Parts: sequence; structure tokens; C-alpha cells
Amino acid sequence: MSKILLVEDNEMNRDMLSRRLDRKGYQVVIAMDGQQGVELARSESPDLILMDMSLPVLDGWEATRQLKNALETQAIPIIALTAHAMAGDREKALAAGANDYDTKPIELPRLLEKIQTLLPKAPPA
Repeated sequence: MSKILLVEDNEMNRDMLSRRLDRKGYQVVIAMDGQQGVELARSESPDLILMDMSLPVLDGWEATRQLKNALETQAIPIIALTAHAMAGDREKALAAGANDYDTKPIELPRLLEKIQTLLPKAPPA
């Protein structure tokens, strides 16, 4: 079973997405801010990280940079999630080290496709 670290500060988004991923057969670990996300990525070694970009304590941009600069976490694929889809956000997310990018509100089929692309051993949806 693939383990996904969901870094999301909005309780409604977090609950909805974690339940839906859980139903798809993923084990979901939850962090509520960027700092907790970095710490859980180190301690839990998830197979993939869904990183909200607007986070308290440490924002998703900086958390992604820290994870990609650390030897023990740099290989973990990260999908950046943002509600503020501005021109250049995708490039900014990829420049910070994210492997892919998706916009909110989340379209689950599209997000699952991206997750499966980055997780070759993911269970089929």
C-alpha cells in the first residue's frame, strides 16, 4: 500500500481528500503546516507528498525546497496544490522542486492520474 503525506491546513480540504484517498487504497499521513510536513516526511518516508502551497509556519514553497535539498527526502515525489492558480505558479512550484502541480478545488480523477504517474506501483483506481 502506498503511503501519501497530505500537507494541508484547511480542515475541510484535508478531511475530504484524506477520506477519498483512503477509499482508493492509500495510507494517508496528515500534516497541518509546512514544518510538520517536513518532519513527517523525514519520519514517515511517504511514497508521495501532496503539498498545499499556502501553509502556516512554513509555506509549501519553502517546505518543498527543504525536502528536495535533504538527502533523505529528495527522492520523494511532491505534487504542489494551490488554490491561487496564477500564471507562473506551475513554473514556481516546479522550480521549488515539486514533481507536478495541481489546482484547487481538487478534481480527484485528475489528481489520481498524477499520483499514479508518480507512483508506478500504485493500485489502479
